[in-house]
Order: sequence, then C-alpha cells, then structure tokens
Amino acid sequence: MPLLPALNDTPTAHKFSSSLTSLVGSPNWRPVPTKLDEQMLWTIGLSLSPCGPTATCKAIPNIPTLRLSANINNGSFQFPTSLSILQAHFFNVKGIYTTDLPDQPPLKFDYTNPANSNNTALEFALKSTRVKQVKYNATVEIVFQDTTIIGAENHPMHLHGYNFHVVGQGFGNFDPVKDRKKFNLFNPVIRNTIGVPVGGWAAIRFQANNPGAWILHCHLDAHLSFGLATAIVVENGPTPSSTLPPPPPDLPQC
Repeated sequence: MPLLPALNDTPTAHKFSSSLTSLVGSPNWRPVPTKLDEQMLWTIGLSLSPCGPTATCKAIPNIPTLRLSANINNGSFQFPTSLSILQAHFFNVKGIYTTDLPDQPPLKFDYTNPANSNNTALEFALKSTRVKQVKYNATVEIVFQDTTIIGAENHPMHLHGYNFHVVGQGFGNFDPVKDRKKFNLFNPVIRNTIGVPVGGWAAIRFQANNPGAWILHCHLDAHLSFGLATAIVVENGPTPSSTLPPPPPDLPQC
C-alpha cells in the first residue's frame, strides 16, 4: 500500500486538488470566459437564525428562539412551500422569491479570522428566498469565500444545470488584485462541484446558456437544510431552443 497523507493533512490535499488541469482541445473542452458580465463574492458559512413563530429549538443550549443555520452573503435560504422557484419564474408569479441576493458581502470583515467564532455580532442571518438572476448567455464569475463564523469548514459547493471552470482557489481572504493574477484561464478543471478550502476561497466561471432556475448549494446535506443555498435564475434566450419550455401537464403540484 502506498503511504497516504494523514486525514487532516490539508496542505497536501489542497496541493493535489489545485494542481489538476483539463485537456485543452478535448471533445468536451470549453474555453474559459475572460470577458465577465457578472462578478460575485459570496461569503459562505454557518450562522444562527430565528426558530420561527411556532417552533421551539433545542440545538442551542438555553436559547430556545434560535437555531443553527447557514448562509450565503448573510442570507440563509428558505425554500418556498407554495410554488417552486422555477414555476414562479415561468409564470411570473410574484412573492415566491426575490432577486436581491447581493453580489458582495453586505458587511466586509476579516472573513477568516479565527476570532470570528466567538463574535456574536456576526452570527445572525435572516431567513429569506433570495436568488441571483442573470441574462441568457451572461458570463458569470463567483468567488466563494469561507468564513470562520461559528467554525470554518470545507464546503463542497454544487451548481445544478451547469459545469464550470475552477479558475482559482486558496487560503485566507480572497484578494481581488493579487489572487486574480494567479487565476488559471488556460486549462482549469471543469466541474459541477468545488470544495472550497477550509478558511479559504474558490473562484469559478461559467456561461449562463441554460435557461431556468438552478439551485446552488453546499453538498453537505445538513448545510443544505440549514440554508447554505440559493438559485441562479437564468432568463430566456432569443431562440426557441434557448427558451424555457412549459411544465408538463402531469407535473405534480405542491
């Protein structure tokens, strides 16, 4: 048996995973978008949220009004119950979701400072159903920034409906000047899931050429239910093949 690194050997695991590349010119290769229409820096991590008017929470000792949650840019995702986001988007039904998920963190702070785990001023996140809406064929960049609020973790972020280029990743706070110079825009790996390094960041790019409502979430199932999710709503394109078709007649109702 080969000698494998320890289970907690993060530097070795990161060195291996970040060194992977794609085969340029292969049948499934797609060039990396270089001209960007949308650029987002999304903090991801754990938080606290209200239990709700009819619930009693037990996860947090001596605080029955709060529960453990997770968030993107301080918004803990609440899944709609009366109608799906895709149906609301197709039929233009208001009140199911909002398109005001911020592109940048609403509060800038030292995201990966270990002292954040004890900073109660940063722990609270409101429940909401906020999504990001983009135009068809828009080129999108998302930088996922882990935080140390409550605790830093490796979050495997997964996007439905798309494959994306992983153009960069690293530890600490993302520096838009220094870290962009290190982006691999030639032969980065193409995936639909990226493990954001513990106390670090990962940058992805893709072209929004698949209309619809596509959930983006942490693939740690507990974090998904906690609210570490959102949806990318992609508008219709100019042709029938780039237009969202209507739901089937036998679509199950909520």
